[in-house]
Amino acid sequence: GKMAAAEHGGSPSLSAGEEEPPLGLDSLVEEAAAVAAPSAGFRLTAVRREPAVRLQHGVSGLEPLAWSEDHRVSVSTARSIAVLEQLSDVHSGGQEMVIHRTAVPAPSAACHLKVGPKKEVAECKEKFASSVDPTVSQAFMLDRVFNPEGKSLSPMRGFKYSSWSPLGCDANGRCLLAALTMDNRLSIHANLNRLQWVQLVDLTEIYGERLYEATYRLSKADAPRGELADFAEFQRRYSMQTPVRMEWSGICTTQQVKHNNECRDVGSVLLAVLFENGNIAVWQFQLPFLGRESITSCNTIESGISSPSVLSWWEYEHNNRKMSGLIVGSAFGPVKILPVNLKAVKGYFTLRQPVVLWHEMDQLPVHSIKCIPLYHPYQKCSCSLVVAARGPYVFWCLLLISKAGLNVHNSHVTGLHSLPIVSMTADKQNGTVYTCSSDGKVRQLIPIFTDVALKFEHQLIKLSEVFGSVRTHGIAVSPCGAYLAVITTEGMTNGLHPVNKNYQVQFVTLKTFEEAAAQLLESSVQNLFRQVDLTDLVRWKILKDKHIPQFLQEALDKKIESCGSTYFWRFKLFLLRILYQSMQKAPSEVTWRPSHEDAKILISDSPGLASAEDDQEEGTSKQGSKQSLCDTGKGMDIDDTADDSLPQSSDGGGREPMEEKLLEIQAHIEAVEMHLTREHMKRVLGEVYLHTWITENTSIPTRGVCDFLMSDDGYDDRTARVLIGHILKKMNKQTFPEHCSLCKEILPFTDRKQAVCSNGHIWLRCFLTYQSCQSLVYRRCLLHDSIARHPTPEDPDWIKRLLQGPCTFCDSPVF
Repeated sequence: GKMAAAEHGGSPSLSAGEEEPPLGLDSLVEEAAAVAAPSAGFRLTAVRREPAVRLQHGVSGLEPLAWSEDHRVSVSTARSIAVLEQLSDVHSGGQEMVIHRTAVPAPSAACHLKVGPKKEVAECKEKFASSVDPTVSQAFMLDRVFNPEGKSLSPMRGFKYSSWSPLGCDANGRCLLAALTMDNRLSIHANLNRLQWVQLVDLTEIYGERLYEATYRLSKADAPRGELADFAEFQRRYSMQTPVRMEWSGICTTQQVKHNNECRDVGSVLLAVLFENGNIAVWQFQLPFLGRESITSCNTIESGISSPSVLSWWEYEHNNRKMSGLIVGSAFGPVKILPVNLKAVKGYFTLRQPVVLWHEMDQLPVHSIKCIPLYHPYQKCSCSLVVAARGPYVFWCLLLISKAGLNVHNSHVTGLHSLPIVSMTADKQNGTVYTCSSDGKVRQLIPIFTDVALKFEHQLIKLSEVFGSVRTHGIAVSPCGAYLAVITTEGMTNGLHPVNKNYQVQFVTLKTFEEAAAQLLESSVQNLFRQVDLTDLVRWKILKDKHIPQFLQEALDKKIESCGSTYFWRFKLFLLRILYQSMQKAPSEVTWRPSHEDAKILISDSPGLASAEDDQEEGTSKQGSKQSLCDTGKGMDIDDTADDSLPQSSDGGGREPMEEKLLEIQAHIEAVEMHLTREHMKRVLGEVYLHTWITENTSIPTRGVCDFLMSDDGYDDRTARVLIGHILKKMNKQTFPEHCSLCKEILPFTDRKQAVCSNGHIWLRCFLTYQSCQSLVYRRCLLHDSIARHPTPEDPDWIKRLLQGPCTFCDSPVF
């Protein structure tokens, strides 16, 4: 079952004609001269993006900044993990980035690793503390792993490291957060209701119990060790369960056979935990991860690396076979890949033996490792680029599998920084790597393939030109490479250090609006929520210019005509909503302050809800806003700001041009929302047809949905008519209407958003199944676009699958 992948030539080889550069001063000078003039094709202009987020506490740990696939930035601090969630808000006209802020608090109680019975441990600690041998007493008293509570020393508060799982791991299909505290507690947290983080499991406690039951032996064949009263054994037991780093693998899907011989896909994810003694625990979790009951297995691997400092997953696809391994780096310099043998996961392959990527014990500690999957244009195969920060240098290694085995090309990039690299991040979509040192200098490294291996095109980003004089403590790139998040404090002014340190998370752009728009149009993901960083750049541009650029409108219309995918309709809806917000009058006074006027104001949830009739009724309340709306438009040509796909607004009817334009955009929004609703209704009816018997009643108002689709004479969709014909034949003249739970009257299906009975009781409709939500508890999408009901135990699997879907308007998850 394992794939043979022998190392080419027995050891890592440099590519033909390539020398490993010397790591000396001469090399630094030569490289620095080369960096000074990057090619024009890769010129990058970093622009500051507001707001700067002030942190309440100083940052702690190594690599304190991480950016998840679902657009949440975690910052490890001395009291909590601050979590900043980026939203592409369609209901706000402010040009700043919209950030939703939460925090994972540090535990109040200190973590004590389980090394034996409590009474015996307390006696041993007292014995070592009062030992006459200073090599024992001082080693014990000064080691914070043995004494997490501190006593006379300061308490070990804060976080050492945090790591985000891939998308699709928690109950809402979002990312989990693995957090490692300074006192060595490793736990997994989830944010299930948007406001509060919940600890799902404490892995340190579970691993300690497992070791205790196994008498601190990794296998039964191991010889029994000494007693706890022996200081060497006492240290060994702590060392084998003190985490250094942890990293998540990608999601692995396997098929499980049920009792009725049906197959169902089961997702699982691996979490590798590197310990102080070089061991690695590989936890396997079943998805969605709910807690301790979701743990499938835990295997321990002995790496044989002394003083390990960092690890990363190596994931490689070759001939449709997925291979995995673990890349481990040492504080002494070596880097190697270890095989990961997991018999429980089908279709999972690994290496036959460890592969050494760098063997020199050169005392350059490996600070960070990133593994980037790429396609080699010359060799016509997939390959892996491994980059590691070692002091001020970047070590790189290119791995690709050929008929001869595993080819390894490696070298160092020098002349990047004059100080050690404190943080490194990588854009996995195009392989670009970013490194930073504490002096506010960031380097962008772009891999360029050669016939055999690769070279790097790199250039300097001076943050001092963007933020002023700053010190940098960490960087992270957004999932689609649009933004770089940076932790900064004040730098030196006039040669003097600042009196106080104010830690901030600041953002700079890495892409232009045109690049972001092109990437969204050519996206293989086709999901707006997974590309929030790109949509935020587009949002910012439209709010600034107050119009949708012509090239984007034309390209999007072509995509809709040629492809018809609902993704492009959702993108169009997003653009129209932002355009609507850009035309809105900015409030002249604070919105929360009560008004003393008796003016009657009608409040609507979204621009799509309000109709032209509503606007006529609101004439009195909008009179005051007309003048300022026109003031907003002063200095710009009205025709230029119009959406070119919209009809040109006229001044007829006594309305101002800007208000006329708002009504036109509103009508377009309503039309696009209606198209998306009909497309989703067709999908729901398709599921009903596939999964129901003749005259079967389901919770979905099937007849109401059919009548709603057929009611509009202007809507002529042959697919929908054929599908509805088949369903009505299957329903056999039954209607199965919904009834109001308060008065038992029939609820007609006349509106896609709500159901109103003859007595005036109003119930909101679930946008995923179109059933009326007649309960006080329901879910809402992240951008508050729509509502959905909760699944019930009586729901069949196909309805539960429908209820797991994202918002049909903005692709956001539902809470």
